[in-house]
Amino acid sequence: MKKSKVYLISLAALLLIVIVWIIAGSGPEQEATVKVPVKFGRFDIAVTTTGELEAKSSEKIMGPVNLRDFRIWEVKIEDIIPDGTVVDSGEYIATLDRTELVNKMKDQELEIEKLETQFTKTQLDTTLELRTTRDNLVNLRYALEETQIVVDQSIYEPPATQRQAKIELERAQRNYEQAGENYGVKLRKAEADMQEINTSMKKVQSDYAKMMTVLNQFTIHAPKSGMVIYRRGWDGQKQGTGAQISVWDPVVAELPNLKEMKSKTYVNEIDISKVKSGQEVRLGVDAFPDKKFTGKVIEVANIGQQLPNSNAKVFEVSIEVNEFDSILRPAMTTKNEILTASIDSVMSIPLDCVQSNDSISYVYSGSYRKQVVLGPSNENEVVIRAGLQASEEVFLVPPSDAENGRLIKLDAEVLEKLRDEESRQP
Repeated sequence: MKKSKVYLISLAALLLIVIVWIIAGSGPEQEATVKVPVKFGRFDIAVTTTGELEAKSSEKIMGPVNLRDFRIWEVKIEDIIPDGTVVDSGEYIATLDRTELVNKMKDQELEIEKLETQFTKTQLDTTLELRTTRDNLVNLRYALEETQIVVDQSIYEPPATQRQAKIELERAQRNYEQAGENYGVKLRKAEADMQEINTSMKKVQSDYAKMMTVLNQFTIHAPKSGMVIYRRGWDGQKQGTGAQISVWDPVVAELPNLKEMKSKTYVNEIDISKVKSGQEVRLGVDAFPDKKFTGKVIEVANIGQQLPNSNAKVFEVSIEVNEFDSILRPAMTTKNEILTASIDSVMSIPLDCVQSNDSISYVYSGSYRKQVVLGPSNENEVVIRAGLQASEEVFLVPPSDAENGRLIKLDAEVLEKLRDEESRQP
């Protein structure tokens, strides 16, 4: 028991010694390791943004294009293969909801059936009416012949009887001619009625045939080989199963050209004045942090917009990726450093090294505080216009005795010269 207590006490003492040694080792010697050298050379000023990869060009996979002819304005995607699927030409892509078109086709079928019935009925009625008219015409012709016989036989009768027979002949002749004219009118009317019904039926049948053709387009197949990418709607959401496509823009999905990629990003309105077409860009992909790419700005929006869930105004910027790499895929997140300016042969240090006191900026160098004049800055570093030498080292974190260091100020002549240079700059 005593031996156990002695062992525990010895172990606790050893741990105490280790802790004291660690604390002692983090003193002045560790502070010395947070010094950084003053850089000299090219200084790049960049606007850093996050973007999303997309193909520079792509082939659209279209849905039915004639739905407006049938007063159908939107169609739902009933089924679609997963986003990013690689397909060959002719392979299945998606199925669209046929319900509305099928219902209209049923209405057309009923209309065709009704018109066919109406055509048959009109045909039968016309046949009966014209047959009656023809029979009446034949009877009138017989009556005319009989009247003619009476006239011929009346030559031996008194003049009054002859005159009466001729009047009857003229009346029979007129009745026969009027019946003939009426038959011609009824025949033309019957032909017109049949033609009207036949024209209406042909139109409905033609519309139905068009609907059958469009119905076959509700099953979508790949126009060529490639990777299927869902299209994004006005709200930025991908249009997968259940999404609606408009007849004015009936794009179901896209087959991007993966050999030419671009990054679509948004720049805050504060920085957009610095961004111009043609500027160089350094790109990285979050999915492959070891991969580095280059690019250039190819388009800057003229009008700002407000993104969802954000109060800041931003401008859309398109960046072309110079290199081709098979790992690059649409929708990958990119980090873009747009090089808006570059200054040669200047000194620079990390922003964290710079301290401020009233209107003076200074850094810690050795046991002193040195006044510095700052120039342009980027996300991490700032140009030093005066106050340091390229061979110096400055503290990244103020040392423990920082407040005791003497402040070395710049000469008034140096400050005046720098102010003159600044005022002459455009």
